Amino acid sequence: MSGDDEDYVYDEDSGEWMPASELAAKRAAEGAVEVRDAVGNLLADGDSVTLIKDLTVKGAGQTLKQGTVIPSIRLTGDAQEIDCKYPGIKGLVLRAEFVRKR
Repeated sequence: MSGDDEDYVYDEDSGEWMPASELAAKRAAEGAVEVRDAVGNLLADGDSVTLIKDLTVKGAGQTLKQGTVIPSIRLTGDAQEIDCKYPGIKGLVLRAEFVRKR
């Protein structure tokens, strides 16, 4: 290769040589999981969500009521699971199908 500072790698999908950083960015974008709420809104880390139905929390002995606001969610890499913090419940993971973005 020429005197470029960056290494080039062969991308088998496109059959082309490209900078390693471009290939890494392309693969990261392909691996990104879109998480959508009950009505189809795209969710992201830090979003606040509202529960759309009452949910019994296993192991916590309590029920989260419809309309409860869960602030500052984190995505887990799973298309349907979001990690949440809620007072009195450690390690709360909710399914995206039961929440709506605020």
